[in-house]
Amino acid sequence: MRNKLLLVGAAVAAIALPAIAQQVAQPAAPAQTQPTAPATAPTPGPGAEPVQSAPATSARTGTPDSGPGETETGVADASELNLAPPTPPVEIPEHARRNPSVTGRLDPVELGLGAAPWGGANGAFLSGLLRRMDAPLSSRWLHIALRNALLARVRAPRSVHPVDWSAERSWMLLRMGEADAARMLVADVDVDRFTPKMYQVGVQSALATADPPALCPLQDGIRKYEKGIAALVDAMCASLSGEPESAAAQIDAARRRGRIGGIDLVLPQKVVGAGANTSRAVTVEWDPVDSLNSWRFGLATATGIAPPERLINAATPQVRAWQARAPLLSAQQRLASARIATGLGVFSSQALLDLYSAIYDATDPDELSGTDAWQLRLAFAGKDLDARLSAMRKLWKGDKDSLDREASRALLGRAASLVAPDADLENDAANLIASMLAAGYDRQAARWASVLGGMEAKNSDACWAMLALAAPDGVRIDTGSSRVDAFIGRDDSNGKQRSALLVAGLAALGRLSSDDADKLNRRYGLGLEHRTRWTQMIDGAAGRGQAGTVLVLAGTGFQALGLQQLPSSHLFHAVAGLRRTGQDFTARMIAAEALSRT
Repeated sequence: MRNKLLLVGAAVAAIALPAIAQQVAQPAAPAQTQPTAPATAPTPGPGAEPVQSAPATSARTGTPDSGPGETETGVADASELNLAPPTPPVEIPEHARRNPSVTGRLDPVELGLGAAPWGGANGAFLSGLLRRMDAPLSSRWLHIALRNALLARVRAPRSVHPVDWSAERSWMLLRMGEADAARMLVADVDVDRFTPKMYQVGVQSALATADPPALCPLQDGIRKYEKGIAALVDAMCASLSGEPESAAAQIDAARRRGRIGGIDLVLPQKVVGAGANTSRAVTVEWDPVDSLNSWRFGLATATGIAPPERLINAATPQVRAWQARAPLLSAQQRLASARIATGLGVFSSQALLDLYSAIYDATDPDELSGTDAWQLRLAFAGKDLDARLSAMRKLWKGDKDSLDREASRALLGRAASLVAPDADLENDAANLIASMLAAGYDRQAARWASVLGGMEAKNSDACWAMLALAAPDGVRIDTGSSRVDAFIGRDDSNGKQRSALLVAGLAALGRLSSDDADKLNRRYGLGLEHRTRWTQMIDGAAGRGQAGTVLVLAGTGFQALGLQQLPSSHLFHAVAGLRRTGQDFTARMIAAEALSRT
């Protein structure tokens, strides 16, 4: 009888164990989320505005319901297998959680902004200014200063949700082309504290930095606030997590639904195919595509694909700046965009110089002589001064537009600083000085003040105007009303715009008395007396010592298409506000840039 019982028990076990193993080996497929966004634009582009919303709360999932065919006996049998308990969810210790009210990476005191750049300014007011500000700005140096202020590690101002404030700063940085800076602010906030706005900005920052894995921690919020791409994000994250079968199933389901198609579906398939243990090869066809949005840019660049030149050339300057820092593209592929990024202020002169160095190292020696990288080398290491200046002239001459011209100047800033001042070089002096100032070499540029007297009036005027504004305090340069009046008399710019900007800058920096500035303004109709609500606000912020607020307001005043259209009153109040809040270097560089670019 005992042997019979053992045989019966073994038979029951032989039947039960395969069923249990099947239940363990085949987990239920994750739920699918219906995408709702149109196929042509699955995510908002750089100009879209994230929604204003209340903070989101993280949801905890409960115990799943029993699957089909699962019985109490089966559960009881499974409990006897001594399986390890499930891994508890990761909880961040309270001491390790980050304060969402204080985000940023730069020390505001080291930036010259003081310990409280926003002072008592209303956060909702500042958020509104940032949200409505058009980018790019017309001044490269203002771009740099505003970026630094937005990245400063400072407590959020009053009357604004701190996470929404971080999202607003990050969104502004994205629109300025500062993808990496925007990502830093997003990363400073714990995901379980994200608001709807921060989820949306987090998606955009991941795409701008061409980093699909950065979407995976945001999946819960994407399912709520970016439903159009939720299924595709789930598929990419499943592939990146080593679940190719689940990823393929979700891609197939998205294709059957038909809400998203064409290139917007092919690119997620490309990301899925890049995951482990996948056997799907995808060919990306760009011919039917007529525009480049953040979704297409981010996923293509993440897989090492450079979009066609026709799409890149038609993209906004911000997207070009995103491409300039894409690590999977070669230096040559990024060069044109890097020059735009340098002209905007996203790239420093050294960053562009490093890119040219990489191109120089990667170029065949037989082909070097016809490249800009070779000319740049000659600008630094030519056999004599004539060879160095000849190389610089070729690089200056190749400029296509204002951004490209400013990029060349910044690129050559250090090389220009190695040229000793000489009145015989008056035909190149203005470009040499402008190059030094574009790269921030104000003291080296100021040395040219000693040779201005030996130049012809036309060449001397261009150099003197930049140095009168940019030279550090203590450098002896004549800025009296008679010298300014002589400049205005020879100014042939449209509407004497250069003269208006010169007088505005000198008066704001305290290098021209108020009485002299007023007389010149009335005599020539320079427009410095113009007052608006904006001038009152920036003057008030400067009077209260709010360095960050002054920069935000200056940004709103520099939304002109170019410095040629900038009202002189805007330059005056912006530069005066920066100087009053201790930002003397930025004030001088912006004023001098206005003269060098008009």
